[in-house]
Formats: sequence, C-alpha cells, structure tokens
Amino acid sequence: MNRIKDASTIDKLDVRRYLTCMRTTVSSKGQIVLPAELRELDNIKPGQQFEVERVDAGEYLLKKLPDTSQVGLVDLLLSCPVKGWFRPLESESTDTLWKIR
Repeated sequence: MNRIKDASTIDKLDVRRYLTCMRTTVSSKGQIVLPAELRELDNIKPGQQFEVERVDAGEYLLKKLPDTSQVGLVDLLLSCPVKGWFRPLESESTDTLWKIR
C-alpha cells in the first residue's frame, strides 16, 4: 500500500505515524523511557503521572493524567476552621515591627 501520491504529496497518516511511532526499551527495573520528541510534543515533565491499561496481550494504552498538584488548594485554605488569626502589618517600617512585639 503506497500512500505517496506524487513526489510532493505525502498522506497525512504516514506523517502522523512518523511522528508518533518510536521504539524504546524496558529497563531492568521495568521502566520505559518516552523519547524526548514525544515528551516535548506533549509537554511531559518529570513526575508527570500516567495511567497504564492492558488492552490485550502485548498491547498497552498509556494515558497522561492531568496535573492535580494544585487543584483544590484555594478550597483547602478557605476551609481552615480558625478564622481571623492573620493580622497584616500596618507598614513595613522597623518602628511598626517593634510595636508588635
């Protein structure tokens, strides 16, 4: 099956396959390294979590999970049971700081 129509036209499926089909090796610890080109394309950073699903024998689906490191942080801070404990400084001069002591 030749998808090249002429010298200047290449089928989009061939281009997509070229950009997404890469080979990697499983380490002795069972780790799989994603090639740098894929990490850059999908903005994958160290510590990013993935979900691995076994589709069939020898076939796996890898899904990048959304970054949830700060989701709900504002709600957590607002749910603090102690209210009114924070007093902002009146000014940033050293004279004011001595009065607080």
